[in-house]
Amino acid sequence: MRPLCPVGHRARISQKIREEHGDGSTAVATDAGFDAEAVAGMAAKSEEFAASGNRVYLPLAD
Repeated sequence: MRPLCPVGHRARISQKIREEHGDGSTAVATDAGFDAEAVAGMAAKSEEFAASGNRVYLPLAD
């Protein structure tokens, strides 16, 4: 079975995305690209997640 997207095409697609949007290294290290409201929202969700025990899967409520 041949792949849906040949290897050369995947590399070109990835390169085009990096050229248009950057490689993501600065967005992770800093708040570059995020507005203040988004950063505040992510901080609030982080606190909410920590308050629930930092668990991804929570037990089902009866």
